Amino acid sequence: MAGKKRRFGRIRKLPSGRFQARYLGPDGVDRPAPITFETSGDADDWLAEKQTEVRGGDWVDPDAGAVNFKEYALKWVKERRLAATTDELYRRNLRLHVFPTFGSLDLDEITAPRVRAWRSERLDSTGADSTVAKCYRLLKAILETAVDDELIRRNPCRIRGAGKESAAERRIASVHQVDALADAIGVRWRLMVYLGAYGPLRPEEQAELRRKDVDLDTMTICVRKAAPELTTGRRAIGDTKSEAGKRYVVLPEFLRTDLRRHLDWYAEKGPEGLLFVGERGAPFRRSSFGRKWRKARSKVGMPDGFRFYDLRHTGHTLSTRSGATLKDTMVRAGQSSEKAALIYQHSDGERQQEVAGGLDKMVRSERKKVAKKKRKKANAKPDDQASGTQRARDS
Repeated sequence: MAGKKRRFGRIRKLPSGRFQARYLGPDGVDRPAPITFETSGDADDWLAEKQTEVRGGDWVDPDAGAVNFKEYALKWVKERRLAATTDELYRRNLRLHVFPTFGSLDLDEITAPRVRAWRSERLDSTGADSTVAKCYRLLKAILETAVDDELIRRNPCRIRGAGKESAAERRIASVHQVDALADAIGVRWRLMVYLGAYGPLRPEEQAELRRKDVDLDTMTICVRKAAPELTTGRRAIGDTKSEAGKRYVVLPEFLRTDLRRHLDWYAEKGPEGLLFVGERGAPFRRSSFGRKWRKARSKVGMPDGFRFYDLRHTGHTLSTRSGATLKDTMVRAGQSSEKAALIYQHSDGERQQEVAGGLDKMVRSERKKVAKKKRKKANAKPDDQASGTQRARDS
């Protein structure tokens, strides 16, 4: 049977009695429908949809999505030129959580129902809501680029709120607890605890501090680079987390003795010498330092969930309590923000000196309170304690 002539596309009846539809695409290629139709009206409706897509500029090459997702995703990660730690995280999440489900599929085979089923299965099997949210955001970002590349028409990741994480309340240590942790972790590493809390410096920033970055006269530290440690054990020396991470940090005066002693006893010699090295003279390893941290945390009686990184949150809180503004805290901690209002706020070196001074005053005050309580307890007479016990019994 001759094909039916139309203004857009053609329809012909097959020997089976079903109908075939085809049209000339904007790319000049003759495009048959992926299925045959029971009636000519159904075939005509399909052609009408295609005509609307072409006229509206929404037409997508049906063969464009025939690209393997795994290959596309790995290329996507590579092209982003990410920081070493972010690159490692993305590849790990893809390998463990995304590729087992979508790795063998083409881009156009990843549908919204498949995404919903995958997310539900991940939540049930891992119970790690935060990890699943990260993986969902990564999958969505990759597929959004596929939309931009005109490989698929619409992003199938359309679950409202699926990429949001509910962060647990971070723990805050008291001044007394910070001192206890510094004492428990040992003389070689106590300065790291103090810089983590009162800098507040990130662990990867401390890992790359050099002797030339420390000015004992002005009690300042210049943060230039960072050296996060990957799961392979390799130190990825590079830029700080953001441009705001490159900064001068004014330290509170009460750290002068600890800073001077560390420079004299443990820091490598020469301007380029690392500030923190292990007992054998090599850059400290996250794994070995982690064991020391957990042992010190247990000795002090801190919760198992209190991480070394939580010292930064402690520093944020204590700085605010000492009178620092939001902008002061951001500058001190090396944080950036996209909020336009913060662009017009300013925190210069003089203000940072004031913040460090307020922090110094507050910590010294807290230490005096603790020392006073200890002296009062130590000086209590035995008969006073006995009489106090008898009064408690009588009451």
